[in-house]
Amino acid sequence: MNIVGKHVVITGGTSGIGLALMRQLYDNNDVSVISRPSDGLEELKRAFERVNIYEADLADLGAVEKAADLLVKSEKKIDVLINNAAVQYTPHFLDDDFQYESIRREIDINFTSVCTLIYLLMPGLMQSNPAIILNINSGLGLVPKTDSAIYCATKGALNILSQSLGYQLESTNIKVKQVFLPLVDTAMTRGRGKNKLTADEVAAEIIRGISSSKSNIYIGKVKALRLINRLSPSLAQKIMKAG
Repeated sequence: MNIVGKHVVITGGTSGIGLALMRQLYDNNDVSVISRPSDGLEELKRAFERVNIYEADLADLGAVEKAADLLVKSEKKIDVLINNAAVQYTPHFLDDDFQYESIRREIDINFTSVCTLIYLLMPGLMQSNPAIILNINSGLGLVPKTDSAIYCATKGALNILSQSLGYQLESTNIKVKQVFLPLVDTAMTRGRGKNKLTADEVAAEIIRGISSSKSNIYIGKVKALRLINRLSPSLAQKIMKAG
């Protein structure tokens, strides 16, 4: 698919990778952003007058349903749905600062809202030929690390969802893709890791991946992780556990 003249829906388009994607797609496409009310969302409205804004905290499934309903009622076809938004909480279960209520929020934002939006936006996706559902995943969806157990679990679930949904939609106009990311230099990863790719670099690779025939796109260090995991799963687990 050549990403020009398309209607692209992005979740979490006010910062990080989502904002980089929005900027790179904006000039040549009709872009809609689903994001929680914030100063970043207000800045987005001012900077990009043509962007379509749908306010929803993705942890609030009622708000997600309302945003999806508004999108469907707009009667616009959806060429590309990019499920990008995610949160990651790093405390271990036994840490004093682990917050029980964060479990539900992390799962709802990273996984449940993805399932919800895919289902509710299916009418718009069915109008386009072809249409693409792109789920932004992580190397942690392949091999987990010690920190962020819930985040790793949601990314593993997203990997399986993408594969199974791809089978379900195989005979339709909709193709399911996912991108596996390394550590990217965003607010979520501040203070962690070195030699991180920038959000702009990753966004450019994601857009190239959308245009390719590949169902799975591996970026940066995830390429090596995938190879190690194929050759020696135990080694991959050891590396990620220590990291």
